[in-house]
Amino acid sequence: MNDYMIRITAADARIRGFIATTRDTVEYARSIHESSPVVTAALGRLLTAGAMMGSMMKGEKDLLTLQIKGDGPVKGITVTADANGNVKGYPIISNVMLHANEKGKLDVAKAIGRGHLTVIKDMGLKEPYAGQIPLQTGEIADDLTYYYASSEQVPSSVGLGVLLSLDNQVIHAGGFIIQLMPFALEEDILNLEQNLSKIHSVTGLLEEVETPEKVAEVLFAGMSYEITSKDPIRYRCDCSRERVSKAVMSIGNQELEEIIQEDKEIEINCQFCNTNYVFSIEEVKHLYAIAKGEDES
Repeated sequence: MNDYMIRITAADARIRGFIATTRDTVEYARSIHESSPVVTAALGRLLTAGAMMGSMMKGEKDLLTLQIKGDGPVKGITVTADANGNVKGYPIISNVMLHANEKGKLDVAKAIGRGHLTVIKDMGLKEPYAGQIPLQTGEIADDLTYYYASSEQVPSSVGLGVLLSLDNQVIHAGGFIIQLMPFALEEDILNLEQNLSKIHSVTGLLEEVETPEKVAEVLFAGMSYEITSKDPIRYRCDCSRERVSKAVMSIGNQELEEIIQEDKEIEINCQFCNTNYVFSIEEVKHLYAIAKGEDES
């Protein structure tokens, strides 16, 4: 995958920015979930946001989760990301088909509907931090802009986009998060507003300039800025047979006894990567023995 993100400080560190290109990541997600165009657009936007927001986490084991629950036909989307550019996600319903909205674009807002956005940050503390807001538009970028303003009190501008071909292949995907630091000046705000007003769509800009570095030239025109890092982004699911085995053991002895009595193999699907794990009845019996402490192997 060639996806990556750049971090930027601008206006003598009074502004920070994150700009990502995520075409390969979103296309991979589309392929494993076999998502429809509008679901690909929604999932792709949240994956892009997750990758950038995850990079803001400090610790190597810190995890960010973005969860949207709505009354639209998609029902919800979950994305998790870490600080190293690894991101994964899934929609509850992947095959939603909708007509385009009044602007002729994929109707992500209608697909999601009304509901809530929850941001969970697991930083290894006793309890993870969780912030929740009501969805403002369902367009995701607007909702995240509102989240930063209301839950973290950080004035931000979030832009996200996914462009698909007629046969549902991802052509462009990416986004940006621009944030004002507490000591930002009025002239910084005016410059950003002027530059942002020239951007009609993220994917249109990516189609025109192609790279995050070129997007930075547009976003920070007339300001001094520095690219402080360039980091890869990739779709990565960390599920494994071992981890799924532990999940099977955690369901409880009574449930495991019932499975054994039914004498049928069980199949568990990872929602993030669509991998199926099949456990024979003998394997279930072995896991049951371990769960009861009767098997040390």
